[in-house]
Amino acid sequence: MIIRSKSHPRAGLVGNPSDGYFGKTISFIVRNFEAEVVLYETPELKILPAKRDESVFGSISELAEDVRQFGYYGGIRLLKATVKRFYDYCRDNSIELDERNFTLRYSSNIPPQVGMAGSSAIITACLRALMTFYGVTIPKPVQPNLILSVENDELKIPAGLQDRVIQAYEGLVYMDFDRETIDRQGHGDYQELDPALLPPLYIAYTTQLSEGTEVFHNDIRGRFERGDRETVEAMAFWADLAQQTRDLLVAGKGGEIGPLLDANFDRRREVYRMSDGNIRMVEAARSVGATAKFTGSGGAIVGTYGDEATFDRLVDTLTPLGMGVIKPVITDRQ
Repeated sequence: MIIRSKSHPRAGLVGNPSDGYFGKTISFIVRNFEAEVVLYETPELKILPAKRDESVFGSISELAEDVRQFGYYGGIRLLKATVKRFYDYCRDNSIELDERNFTLRYSSNIPPQVGMAGSSAIITACLRALMTFYGVTIPKPVQPNLILSVENDELKIPAGLQDRVIQAYEGLVYMDFDRETIDRQGHGDYQELDPALLPPLYIAYTTQLSEGTEVFHNDIRGRFERGDRETVEAMAFWADLAQQTRDLLVAGKGGEIGPLLDANFDRRREVYRMSDGNIRMVEAARSVGATAKFTGSGGAIVGTYGDEATFDRLVDTLTPLGMGVIKPVITDRQ
């Protein structure tokens, strides 16, 4: 039996980056891209390398380009850590696994290093494959915690729950990460929303910036934990934007959420250190009448647009900057 499991990147619509700081966010899945893990039974347990794991290059410039796109580590560590955490979860929950072995391989066309959660997509796809292979059921609200532990605990990669929640649930989800709620039930409150409530959205991304989450989150984490007033107030501000956006969507007023997305980025610009390239993306999108904010930690933006003429202007303006512009596919019914 060959098992094929897929997962998709995500876009943080509003509220991020408060998800890592007991805030609130809304995210949606982006089916335009995918990570796939293939698993099949074999005598020994093997994890096969993909293109981003290669260590043979045609030239020194080719090596440099590979590092710029994928960093110094490929996807094998993600798979290896996922298998280990899955084993730990089953052991800790008295779930017996049979003695079969397997081979794992993965592929991904998710734009790398642009804040669309490509790494956690690989982890999510791997977890789904393992669950299918061993016949293990993990409650959906628990899955994001397990996926996050792969990155936080095994690989020491700073990350929040938002990406893992939306990749586990898919669609469009409002998330409340209230500290007391998490302490009480072990996870946040997650409300699935109808993607049809959304106004027209675009995503634009580049492969030229490569400023990963680690760069952005480390200093903010320290400031938040020290009780820095500006940082703490910003997290509360972003959480409130998510609540306002959720309320507008549920009320059928999705066309009014654009200014809240702009406000999300504008406050972030006050608190975070940003590169000129990231700022230029947002300003270029806004110059043609669209709203714009980061999908994650930089390198890709999401926003609303009023009509097809505006979308065409987005494409005409952002393409020369080395950016791809898409209309996100959120459900498999689109």
